[in-house]
This record gives sequence, structure tokens and C-alpha cells, in this order.
Amino acid sequence: MWVIYASCAALFAGITSILAKIGIQKIDSNLATALRTGIVVIFAWIIVFAGNMQHSLLDISLKSLLFLILSGVTTGASWIFYFRALQLGNVNVVVPIDKSSTVLTMLFAIAILGESVTLLKMISMAVIGIGTYLMIQKQDVEQSASKIRHSILYAGLSAFFAAITTILGKVGIDDVDSNVGTAIRTIVVLIMAWLIVFATKKQGDLKKLDKKSWLFITLSGLATGLSWLFYFRALQEGQASIVVPIDKLSIIVTIIFAYFVFKEKLSMKACIGLILLTSGTLLLVV
Repeated sequence: MWVIYASCAALFAGITSILAKIGIQKIDSNLATALRTGIVVIFAWIIVFAGNMQHSLLDISLKSLLFLILSGVTTGASWIFYFRALQLGNVNVVVPIDKSSTVLTMLFAIAILGESVTLLKMISMAVIGIGTYLMIQKQDVEQSASKIRHSILYAGLSAFFAAITTILGKVGIDDVDSNVGTAIRTIVVLIMAWLIVFATKKQGDLKKLDKKSWLFITLSGLATGLSWLFYFRALQEGQASIVVPIDKLSIIVTIIFAYFVFKEKLSMKACIGLILLTSGTLLLVV
């Protein structure tokens, strides 16, 4: 069942990237992240109260609470770097770099969580890594070299913190309902996101938001909330080194939407990379 949860997480994560890309075109990326997180918080806590799970808050151990808070901090860092990269670069460049967190997470899961190491898993990691590398395309020549460098750097940092987030989250939800764990983490991300907004004095940009930006930020927040709920439920039941690659197949959804919405096309090299990435993930599922 956790494979289905991971697949649903991938679907909504893929939609999130496109909705967010549209929503942050006219505003600061940190402010957009803070607004999106607010939507996720509301959505996550509605799920908690609708399922009458709020009573389990009293049963959370200090260890679980600590790791949930830490995973919230690293999530916030990953989001901030990701949406900054997305604002500066093309979707088809930023997303593959961000998805390189797959291999990092698998390595962390084996080294830190003690998950099993098999020949098939090692082959899958190699295929996924090569596929991800091939998918990183050159940016438009119209963009400045500085923007290109910064978008790649931010996407790389996003991948690093995303990998750490998964490991911390896996430990944090060991004895906690996944929905409750998600709701707690989102509060931490929300606080962190708004601290950065006020630190950079971008709160005044709220006045610049038009109806279109509000709509797509809200929709991306809802898509993110659904992705998180499915993802951490899958993470609770399955191995992190397998759940994460399935979740990262969201890149397929993102690329399809990027083609139709932003007219971004994949090169032949990137198409081969996508096939390798998908094949490596399917090997893990099998």
C-alpha cells in the first residue's frame, strides 16, 4: 500500500512545481514560500482534526518531537533554496538537480538508518544518478551567467537539505501518526519561512500580489499538502531508500506540464536521462 502512497505523493509534488513556478513569477520567492506554507499548515491541521488525531499530540516523545522540528527546519531550507532556484532558472534545469537528492537520501538511509544494501539497490542508485545527470540541461543563453550559476547552486543546496529532511522525518514519525507529524513539521517550516521574509524585509511585497498569483500559490500549497501527507505515510510504512525514488518520479509529471505550460522541451540526452531515472526507480519497486 505504501507504494501507492509514494506514487500519489509523486503526482502532487510534480503538479506543485508547475503551480509554484506560475505563482512566483511576480513576487519574491521567500514570500511565496511563506504563503504556500501557510496554506499547507491549514490543510494539514484540518486533516488532523477531521481524523480526530489531535489527542495523539500528548503521546509524542521528546525524541520524535526533536526530529520532527529538525526535519521542519531542513524542509524550510530546502524549499527556500528550491523556489529561489525555480525563480531564476528553467524548470527542466532546476528540477533534475533538485531530484539528485534521491541518491543522497538512499546513501543516508543505508548509512544512518541501517537499511539493507543489495546489488539491485546499488545498480538502481547508479542508473538513477546517471539519469539525473543526463537530464540537467543548459539554460537559455538569454539568461545571465550569474543567474545560471546561482540557480544551479540553489538547486543543489535544495537537494542536500531535502535528503537530510527525509532521514530526520523517518526517525521523527516512528511512533507518531504521519498526518500529525506532517502538521507539526509544517508549523516549523512556516515560522522559519516568515522569519526569513521579515529578515529580508519582503513583507511589503504582499501588496504586489494579484489574483492570479494568489490563486496559483494557494493551489500549489494544497498540492504540496497532499504530497506531504502521502509521502510521510509511505515513509512510515516503507523503506526510505525505496519511497524516495518513487516520490522523485514527480519529475515526469513536472516535465509534461512544463512542456505544455512553459513550452520547455527536453533534449535527446535529457530524454535518455529520464528513461534511465525511471528505469532505476522501477527496479527498486520490483
